[in-house]
Amino acid sequence: MNNPLQNIFFQLLRLGLWGQGTLITDRPLSDEDWSQIYTAAVKRTVEGLIYDSFTLLPEEQLPSQSLRLKWAIRIDQIERHNSKMNTTIAMLHRMFSEAGLQPILQKGQGVANCYRIPLHRISGDIDWYFDHGGYAHARDLLKKEQLIFEDTAGFSLNYLFNSIDIEHHKKLFDIRNPFKRNYLKKIQEQYSNHCQYLHIAEQSIRLLSPELQLLQVNTHILKHLITFGIGLRQFCDSARLYHTLSSNIRPDTLKKIYQTLGILPWAHALHYLLVKYLGLRKEELPFSYPIDLKVDWIMEEVWYAGNFGYHDERFEGDKISSLSVHPKGANRLWTNFKRYYKYAPMEVLFYPLEQLYSSVIGIDRD
Repeated sequence: MNNPLQNIFFQLLRLGLWGQGTLITDRPLSDEDWSQIYTAAVKRTVEGLIYDSFTLLPEEQLPSQSLRLKWAIRIDQIERHNSKMNTTIAMLHRMFSEAGLQPILQKGQGVANCYRIPLHRISGDIDWYFDHGGYAHARDLLKKEQLIFEDTAGFSLNYLFNSIDIEHHKKLFDIRNPFKRNYLKKIQEQYSNHCQYLHIAEQSIRLLSPELQLLQVNTHILKHLITFGIGLRQFCDSARLYHTLSSNIRPDTLKKIYQTLGILPWAHALHYLLVKYLGLRKEELPFSYPIDLKVDWIMEEVWYAGNFGYHDERFEGDKISSLSVHPKGANRLWTNFKRYYKYAPMEVLFYPLEQLYSSVIGIDRD
């Protein structure tokens, strides 16, 4: 995709994300242009947001009726999948609660609730965290219910329930620095009485407090950027969270959390990108970022890498090693380690150590 078309793509993304504005072009978009935009949106898991921009476009700027129909069919599938996700969340929450567990829903549908049209956010899997040592209890419950699960690296397990991918996590935040473990536990306890709730099918499902929800989403983005990349959808998640929660967070407190965890430079870079590329208003950020940031390269990498780095055309046809399912995995990891070291040095340093530990020692074995 050429740069002018990339600019139009981001215009459409902002229109869909915020529900206002106009599309500015110097020429009508051709069928080929729209075909490229559609493919780019799917690769970056934001086709629902681009579709939402159509209500703001005059007839002459819209794609052809055939593409609109194709797009509408895909959106219908997304809506149906999200509805099934919500049903599954309610079913699991009921099962966990009846077993005496206290689950917290991570990311996903809790973040979708901050969107203008929640059902148009592309869903991944359903992620749960359990308070008070509940991870082991939940694991035993899966055995009791005869659900087949797999213990995985990264202190997690996964399984299928109602044909939906489910993950349980021992760790609430994607912070690899082991020296911050006690601090993370402290802020988790500190904010335990400030939870939000998502109501689905008569179930009141607990979400993290606004500050910790932002921390979780933003560290998740960092985690994947340090390795092989992440899609635009997660950046949209962060933008919508700031927009929705800005009046409910304590700016100085959130800044101190980022600073204490050693990721404040990353937070500054992220905020800059949310404003410049996704149209988040600066007033909705909890604190200002330096004016001399040079981090546009991060968005370029996000653009090329696609969702979790699986669609990076720059590495198509390259060899896959035992290290990673990604082509040229070792080279890509080393390059990203060097790139992101200045923004979160301890997270970069401890990534390989945590991966080794979690895959060798940290996996539960019966």
